[in-house]
Amino acid sequence: MKRAGARRGASPRRRIVGKLAIFGVGLIGGSFALALKRRKAAGYVVGVGRNRANLLAARRLGVIDEIATDPAMAVKDADLVLLAVPLGQTAAVLAQIAPHLAAHTVITDAGSTKRDVIAAARRHLGAAFARFVPAHPIAGNEKSGARAALADLYQGCDVIVAPEPETDAHALRLVTAAWKLCGMRVITMNGAEHDRVFALVSHMPHLLSFALVGNIAGYRDAAALFRHTGGGFRDLTRIAGSSPEMWRDVCLANRDTLLAALDGYLDELELLRGMVEASDGQGLEARFAAARAARAKWLIKNLEPQRTQRTPRKAKSI
Repeated sequence: MKRAGARRGASPRRRIVGKLAIFGVGLIGGSFALALKRRKAAGYVVGVGRNRANLLAARRLGVIDEIATDPAMAVKDADLVLLAVPLGQTAAVLAQIAPHLAAHTVITDAGSTKRDVIAAARRHLGAAFARFVPAHPIAGNEKSGARAALADLYQGCDVIVAPEPETDAHALRLVTAAWKLCGMRVITMNGAEHDRVFALVSHMPHLLSFALVGNIAGYRDAAALFRHTGGGFRDLTRIAGSSPEMWRDVCLANRDTLLAALDGYLDELELLRGMVEASDGQGLEARFAAARAARAKWLIKNLEPQRTQRTPRKAKSI
């Protein structure tokens, strides 16, 4: 795993992207556009999406400069194409744009899984696959849509870049430079390792959050139960406010790795259940103490830089 530090403060000497086409102008795609516009690193941004009202809002807020209804026109002469659509749409978008990509166009994505996206790109892009750079920005919140976009969403966060052996060096440099200008630290990882890591630390936590809310909602007195929730419950379930479509696609795309992660978690729950059933207070305390120590040793230190992910606010026009 390789890490490169984000460059902060310095303005780019020149525009690195003349035309940027974004498929999916929501929190992730919109924030990418705003960050590059703020640094004057992108000249013209075209947005594509299924929701006309969202695209109109994106244009009104200055997130994009033009709405495209035709994918072919959206990518015509584009320097960079970002796919920020739900994973289930990625293959179809790649198939639509492949015949219309210019010889210089670089393509990247922001998907939460990588093996399936890489396979789809290899299948549909043909010779342009060398100019496809798989990526995953580790930033965001439970909000969605262009109104949730933030120019500083990515500041101080990590982005995973997962190039393949045939990935073009220029394409990799362009995508890496773009994310650095957004304020991100770049980490290189292969697709399989990425999917294993994020099944454990991202995909499974989202499933658990949805499951916790779903379990409480199933009780007859659910309304009364939810009235008594406190900060702990809200912390654990914040991400259950995320897009159901997005997380459905993530779970299916990373199915095998996620199942292995869930099996490990179920084993841990079964161990704790046995201790509760046996009134094993000493065992519970020891298990809790070990988890607390692990959190203090690894998690707190790694989460400190991520606290720059601020409370969402309305995006401002550029």
